[in-house]
Amino acid sequence: MSTTWHVLGAGSLGTLWATRLARAGLPVKLILRDAARLQAYQATGGLTLVEQGEARVYAVPGETFDSSGPIKRLLVACKAYDAQTAVAQLASRLTPDAELVLLQNGLGSQEAVAAQVPQARCIFASSTEGAFRDGDWRVVFAGHGYTWLGDASHPVAPFWLDDLSTAGIPHEWTPDILTRLWRKLALNCAINPLTVLHDCRNGGLQQHHCEVATLCAELTELLEQCGQPAAAQDLQQEVERVIHATAANYSSMYQDVANQRRTEISYLLGHACAVASRHQLVLPHLAQLQQRLIAHLHTRGLPSD
Repeated sequence: MSTTWHVLGAGSLGTLWATRLARAGLPVKLILRDAARLQAYQATGGLTLVEQGEARVYAVPGETFDSSGPIKRLLVACKAYDAQTAVAQLASRLTPDAELVLLQNGLGSQEAVAAQVPQARCIFASSTEGAFRDGDWRVVFAGHGYTWLGDASHPVAPFWLDDLSTAGIPHEWTPDILTRLWRKLALNCAINPLTVLHDCRNGGLQQHHCEVATLCAELTELLEQCGQPAAAQDLQQEVERVIHATAANYSSMYQDVANQRRTEISYLLGHACAVASRHQLVLPHLAQLQQRLIAHLHTRGLPSD
């Protein structure tokens, strides 16, 4: 009997994983924050995956944080700012050999979660899969991508990666997961805040080439100073490639601000600036970008942490 995948977070990626695992016949349970949320979910009959215009419902069982029963495998797919608190609420249910897959944006939350549950193996993940919700309990699979997984303290791949293959989730185990996460963080720092401040799609940043180039130079310096030279390599070219390839898209941070949702600034730009400070690096444009973004969020009545 396969180990049950407990999925924490019914956002786009959590729902995307849960529906594909369920479609493959693997046991999945969705963890919801309270009884009211569980009742609302159960009334809909399950999670809906929309792929190539076709919608299918998967009756994934739901439960709450205080449900009984051990958790051996937990996919943490909530926002970075919610991860630590959410996992703390589940700590007593984790088995001694529990494994957590941490699917958060940016950096900082993964280390905080791992420190909180030292008995568990925490596997970091970085995904380029495209998905968005077009309603409660519904996810649209917008773009096929890839998920990299790794554990910097224990490089041996877990056997359950076979579940991902069975579910059709493209993935790769990498011993250099931190390099992947730092590279993605740098890309996000160079693109997302500017799309918010200039109120544009990703492609609009082609009109702000000098600003992007200056940020890339500072981010490259930061990556090299904190021991991530591979993540720094050809960063500007990669940023420009992403801007061009996703020109019609709105960044995730832009969408959060437009929908009056809290952003993950602390785990993206905030983390980069905090690490720069620890290394006594002076990166004026990056620091100024953080201050401009914080001021903008305040004008919108949004938190800046």
